[in-house]
Amino acid sequence: MNRFVMAAVAALLSVGVAHAEVTEQDLANDATSTDNVLTNGMGRGLQRYSPLETLNKTNVKNLIPAWAFSLGGEKQRGQETQPLVYDGVMYVTGSYSRLWAIDLKTGKELWQFDARLPEGILPCCDVINRGGAIYGNNIYFGTLDARIVALDLKTGDVKWNKKIAEYKEGYSYTAAPLIVDGLVITGNSGGEFGIVGEVQARNAETGEIVWTRPTIEGNMGTLNGKESTMTGTLNATWPGDMWKTGGGATWLGGSYDADTDTLIFGAGNPSPWNSHLRNAGTPTEGNKGDNLYAASRLGIDPKTGEIKWHYQTTPREGWDFDGVNEVVPFVDKDGNKRFGTADRNGFFYVLNREDGAFVHATPFVKNITWAKEIGKDGRPVYNEDNRPGDPAKAADGEKGQQIFAVPSFLGGKNWMPMSYSQKTGLFYVPSNEWGMDIWNEPITYKKGAAYLGAGFTIKPLFEDYIGSMKAIDPNTGDIKWEYKNPSPLWGGTMNTAGGLVFFGTPEGEFKALDAESGEELWSFQTGSGIVGQPITWEQDGEQYVSVVSGWGGAVPLWGGEVAKKVNYLNQGGMVWTFKLPKAMASN
Repeated sequence: MNRFVMAAVAALLSVGVAHAEVTEQDLANDATSTDNVLTNGMGRGLQRYSPLETLNKTNVKNLIPAWAFSLGGEKQRGQETQPLVYDGVMYVTGSYSRLWAIDLKTGKELWQFDARLPEGILPCCDVINRGGAIYGNNIYFGTLDARIVALDLKTGDVKWNKKIAEYKEGYSYTAAPLIVDGLVITGNSGGEFGIVGEVQARNAETGEIVWTRPTIEGNMGTLNGKESTMTGTLNATWPGDMWKTGGGATWLGGSYDADTDTLIFGAGNPSPWNSHLRNAGTPTEGNKGDNLYAASRLGIDPKTGEIKWHYQTTPREGWDFDGVNEVVPFVDKDGNKRFGTADRNGFFYVLNREDGAFVHATPFVKNITWAKEIGKDGRPVYNEDNRPGDPAKAADGEKGQQIFAVPSFLGGKNWMPMSYSQKTGLFYVPSNEWGMDIWNEPITYKKGAAYLGAGFTIKPLFEDYIGSMKAIDPNTGDIKWEYKNPSPLWGGTMNTAGGLVFFGTPEGEFKALDAESGEELWSFQTGSGIVGQPITWEQDGEQYVSVVSGWGGAVPLWGGEVAKKVNYLNQGGMVWTFKLPKAMASN
């Protein structure tokens, strides 16, 4: 073969590699790959850990901006997304259901997609989007009118656009999709509107539904277009017809444990918040008032949608302690395969990966009032006098007894993703120290209207800080170190084998901490509050780090007295990308 033919073959091969489809194997390897970021969580187990060591404690001071990209226009608000990186392109979703493809070397826009949102959408907690998913030749992301869209990676052209649920009834969708074995798996949002939580699996190529699994007992699942099985047992833990509007939204998306071939999705608060209307105000016979499977973690068979196991973090929930927080597989110090999850209710849980069984739980925020502890059976030991009172027993018939509860309904940890280090064995958990005045009110369900039955005001617990980044040892529950921040933390974390933990603050600072000590090693002012999720990758022998800056989310909308403390913060929308130059890697 002469050199001209060899050159031609090499060129064809290089094109083939550049345009190769993303496979199931690529997704399975995403946590160990260093040149792409194909999944939300930097791997479907959501550890958000990079094996890259180029950037480390010594040289992180040399990290410099490489380029910045503006999401622009008047559509700013909160930017909670995690970028994806593939084949020389970064894909970033933004507020109001938008998506950009950006040249990875230059920061130049390649294409943009704007969803045509109808009037009357009902997002609970800002017009955010938390990211996409890549598979085959497509990128998939959800929209605020409760749809899932497949776009061509190269052109941004729509391949298909499917309806998850009816937005007029209060449904929406903000999470990043999860892809397993050619299925695009989505949850739903809208727990404040009396919807029913559900997980759906679609054929990635066509968008057609393969199976559905509601998260509230009494509702029927489907498989291949036919009814499959009921979720739980009708009226086992729900009174009357309340299961039809029971909440349990799967609004944060899920993780995937390849070792047990299990999807793990969390279900949000039961509807309405007023627990007395759900026969949950006081202990009942057996577990009658638990309101399954709200405020729970569910292990789901990815092939059929059947529930393999469940664990309910807050039975008889009455404080809006959603159970959606991410469930992250890890191996403990004794070699046991475990899950770690930091709940909105203020406790950090360790579960067995085979069956979701409770192992242990410890508090990770201070001054918890609603429960004394989590018992050996995995159920909370309640402080019943810290449950908001029953309006039906109030003298005025309009408002139940007000109590002060810790944590607030925005949680010890809300949506903001934690990360796990395979090197230190620690979880890095963004948390907040706050409480709330909360009371129950009479409420009746009306389609498309808020369905709370409660009022509240959030208050900080301490004068000098609210946000708290904590390093937690999952073997013991011990907090190894804490980094305090004046305003609430509302963005994700990412950590590396180089011994670094990255996260951002509402004050606009993008920070790197020492993963072992919590010492601040580097900081960069991005110009707007950070509520996004960092990533890192390697390109041309250099390590890059990226995060999206843009203040918003639930805190300025629902934060009560806390919102007043941060009302000076500016909105924005900027993708910041940093690199460690080769020449400075050894400094």
